Amino acid sequence: MISKRGGLWFIGFIMCFAHYAQAQSFAETALLFSRTQPGGSARIQSMGGAQVGLGGDFSSALSNPAGLGMFNRSEFTLSPAFNFANSSSTYFNNKVNDSKTTFHIPGFSLSFHNDYDKLTGFLGGTFAIGYTRTNDFNRNLSYGADDIDTSIIDYFIERANTEQANKSPGSQFAPGGSLENTPTQLGYENYLIGDSTVWDPNANPNAYFTDVLGKPNTKEEIQTRGAQTQLSFSYGANYNDRLFIGGGIGVTTIRYKSRKRYEEAFQNEPLNDLFLEENLEIRGSGINASLGLIFRPIDFVQIGVSATSPTYYELSDNYSALMRTHWNGFDYYGDNSVILSNEQYETDLITSDYSLQTPGKVSLGATFFLQKKGFLTLDVERTNYTKAKYNAVTQGVSFDAENDDIQSLYQPVYNMRAGVEYRLNAFRFRTGFALMPEPFKSVQNNVSTSIQRITGGIGYREKNFYIDMAVVHNFGDNSYRPYTVNSSATPLVSFSQKATNLMFTVGLTF
Repeated sequence: MISKRGGLWFIGFIMCFAHYAQAQSFAETALLFSRTQPGGSARIQSMGGAQVGLGGDFSSALSNPAGLGMFNRSEFTLSPAFNFANSSSTYFNNKVNDSKTTFHIPGFSLSFHNDYDKLTGFLGGTFAIGYTRTNDFNRNLSYGADDIDTSIIDYFIERANTEQANKSPGSQFAPGGSLENTPTQLGYENYLIGDSTVWDPNANPNAYFTDVLGKPNTKEEIQTRGAQTQLSFSYGANYNDRLFIGGGIGVTTIRYKSRKRYEEAFQNEPLNDLFLEENLEIRGSGINASLGLIFRPIDFVQIGVSATSPTYYELSDNYSALMRTHWNGFDYYGDNSVILSNEQYETDLITSDYSLQTPGKVSLGATFFLQKKGFLTLDVERTNYTKAKYNAVTQGVSFDAENDDIQSLYQPVYNMRAGVEYRLNAFRFRTGFALMPEPFKSVQNNVSTSIQRITGGIGYREKNFYIDMAVVHNFGDNSYRPYTVNSSATPLVSFSQKATNLMFTVGLTF
């Protein structure tokens, strides 16, 4: 580190936040909100989410509204669920596990069916209102290790040096300065860094230093909360039991919160420890539209295709941070004018308003019926993450750089899903698999961020009642950098994330 006791040493690095955890960069937020999971009933979830060529389920209101045309009765459903999320992190060969359990209602629906005059060829139609959770943000991640070669203080020094730009010392932290209300300002106000004129009036005022030289014991806890949901208003019609067509409007919401608690502890240093807490909340709503059809060329084959427009969001985020430091009665200026003990400083509450367009989707599905014993259903879904785009609400603000980042980082993907149902009298036995491939053009930190799902479930059906149960297991790997240094000691947290969702759907027909 740079120190007035040990000379000036420059380490260049930048902060880089996790795709899973903080999502503070706009490019990462765009991916987080674009990479939605296939929603729907426990029946659909137990088959890997495959549903585009199937129909006959309220899930069609979200995936392919043409499937609503297969209803022959009205229906009400409710789907409660438990989610068990686990993470396992590795940081400088030190492993830490964390978990989070939540109860939620990921879906409910109300479908109204009408029969038509068969002479027209249209046999019936169904209007459905369906609520579906498409993204779950409830996760915990913890990591830690001792005697780390670098510190977050290095980051503060780099940012302060970069933004000084031959201005008066500390001007970047003043009201309206480029580093006002940032973690770097918190480090400055807590005396973790200072310009070199503090200890030598003739020193370079554009070079920052620290009095803290030791190797810290580091740990961090990251909590994310919230969900992404859609309320669908959809209609599907049946033409001669061969062609089913439908369309719908989706009203989407985002509720996302994250809290990071980062700590460093030192021994034999003027500083005992530092604590940085950052809070981010993003809220907003959006709208999209969908169209679809299902064609049944022969009785045991159905082919479905659907298209969902981009979703247009209006978002608002709130950011705040605070830092506390505990010192050993340190004489900062060496003249007894400032004796450091317990220091604390916090940012203002920063609010930003903007719009986000997440990419649309085109899906193709096929279902093959095995007489009356069940069926096999397959989906392929294309989405292009480079189509995510920000637009400013405030005049004079530009998102060109952020949109360029999205273009350079991401790529189109083909999500794949497959499911099987076997029927035995009133019982249904199901299993499935899904794959969401790597969204990045090049793998980040040598860790693939593809997501896989293994699913299974059982159902029971009577004439006016049914109940389904699904177990959905998601798993994948990811990485996180608290900050990046130009050295072999660059901190990197590698972690696996797993989530098991236990879901039930109760349906009543009328």
